[in-house]
This record gives sequence, structure tokens and C-alpha cells, in this order.
Amino acid sequence: MNHDSRLQQLQLWLEQILNHKNFSIAPASADASFRRYFRVTTTQQTWVAMDAPPDKENCEPFVHVAQMIEAAGVQAPHIYQRSQEQGFMLLSDLGSIPYLSKLDNNSADQLYHDAINSLIKMQTLQDGLPLYDAKLLQFEMSLCRDWYLDKHLQLKLSAQQQTILQNTFDLLTQNALQQPQVFVHRDYHSRNLMITATGNPGVIDFQDAVVGAVSYDLVSLLKDCYIAWPRQKIENWARYFLDHNPQTAGIPFAQFMRWFDLMGAQRHIKVLGIFARLNHRDGKPGYLEDIPRVLAYVFDTCARYEELHDLHTLLRELDVKPDAATLNLIRQ
Repeated sequence: MNHDSRLQQLQLWLEQILNHKNFSIAPASADASFRRYFRVTTTQQTWVAMDAPPDKENCEPFVHVAQMIEAAGVQAPHIYQRSQEQGFMLLSDLGSIPYLSKLDNNSADQLYHDAINSLIKMQTLQDGLPLYDAKLLQFEMSLCRDWYLDKHLQLKLSAQQQTILQNTFDLLTQNALQQPQVFVHRDYHSRNLMITATGNPGVIDFQDAVVGAVSYDLVSLLKDCYIAWPRQKIENWARYFLDHNPQTAGIPFAQFMRWFDLMGAQRHIKVLGIFARLNHRDGKPGYLEDIPRVLAYVFDTCARYEELHDLHTLLRELDVKPDAATLNLIRQ
């Protein structure tokens, strides 16, 4: 079904549920899936309409997690109306100001404290979510090998290099599984947090939530693929999380930061594969420009931990290049 016919069907559905025709509809955003979002405006109110083709998107996880997050006292889109058969939803409008557009040295402490406070609330949730188990962690990292190294860079790894990569994947998997297991949003970063007048932040793109490592969402937030901060700031915010979170009570800071950094390596290795896949499979090349920043995080973590020395050596052998400015920044 083509783009326009979906939009026409959505407009007809909105006419029925809003009970009048005097509204405007304009693109609000798209994400890295088949979902699209439109802002629906009347003279009194705005909403966001989701278009999720039922043959391509399963919306049940979105509905389940949205309701869970709201129940925990965190702001997620409220679902006003839904057509499961057509793949349409009418949601509350969390605005159009993502964290990424407003984060700077003046605003960062307040915005990150808000985001961490919401994260701590969400980490009390576990109801009916899939597990972020070894199989999923390994699969995610395999995307780097298959899509970034093989497809994007067209590199063929030797048997020894394959072994180094797999040993790294095993180490990072073990690190994730030995941490307290909590609610994980799985993409908790500056493009998925909306600045709102009350109840900041508005949290979106949570439908892939799982139960996994306590450090995962924090490292997504603080070692963001789209913006970087000096190490000292990251450690300050991580300490705030540790001090305010019942889930991490009694965990020494050094222990937590090791979990955090190695969890970040798992995430960033995965993201290298996802960004390459978005380009080659999905025709979305825009994410490629963020790869050097992501590589900088991986190089920085490799330099901090002796057990990642072999990966560090491998990456240099493969001649992949991190962004030098990011690398300098995150080492401050």
C-alpha cells in the first residue's frame, strides 16, 4: 500500500473519531522503522497520530509499555484512540523539542537529572517484558560484524580476528548479565526524550523495552550516539544515578562504572551495525555521519580496560577511524 493511501485512510479515521473535519495534519517525525507520526491540530488542541502498517509493525509492545510507563509516573504518550486493524493510534502530543536541540553546558545538569529521575522510576517496572538475554546481546553485536565490517567496510576478518571479536562479545555479554536486571527502554537518548513544560521529559520510542542490565539506559543517555560530553560530567551524572536509585544501593562507584563502560561498548558495537544496516538495507544514509562519534566511544573504552586491549588492537588493524574531537572530549 503506497504512502498516500495510508495517509488518506488515516485522515478518514481521524474524521470519524474526532467527529469533525476541521483539523490539519502534518508530518511530525519518522523513526528508524516503518512507523510514521503526524501532528493533528484543531482550534482547541493538538495530538499525534501514529501510522504503523499492521503487516510491518506490531503495536502491542508499544501499547503495553506506554501504559506501564504512565503507571510508573513517567510521561509517555497517552493513547486516546486506537484502530488495531488499521494500525492507527491517536496519542497525546509531547511537543516537538527533543533534548538534542536544547542540550548545552547551561541546561545539561537539569535536563539529565530529569531524565535520570524518570529512568529510576521506570527501573521499578518488569511486568511481562522479554529478557535481554545472552542470545539477544550476542545477536545485536553480530550486526556490527555482518553489516558494518562485512557489508559497509567490505572487510574479511581472519580466523584469529574473528576469535578476538567473539571473545569480546562473550566478555560484554557476561558483563551485562552479571548486573541487576531491571526495565530497559533500550533507546533512551536525546532524540527520544522530549522537553515538556510539566513532567519533563516526555519519553518516546520505548516499544522494544526488555528486562536487562541496570546500566544500559544510563549509558545510552550519557554516552549518546548524537552528542558527547567530557568524562568528568558523565561520571558526575552517573554518580547522581547511583546515589538516587534503590536498584543500585550498595554498589561501589568503581564497580558500577566498569559495568557502565563495558555495557556502553556492547551498545556502541551494536549501533555500528544498526547504522550501517539503516544505510544499506533501509536507504537511510543519514546515520553514517554519526559512526565516527560511536567509534570514539568504543576506542575510549578499549583504552580504559585491559580486557578490551585485543579489540583495540583489532580496530587499529582494520584501520577504522574514530572522530578525534569526540575522543579528546570524552577523555577530559
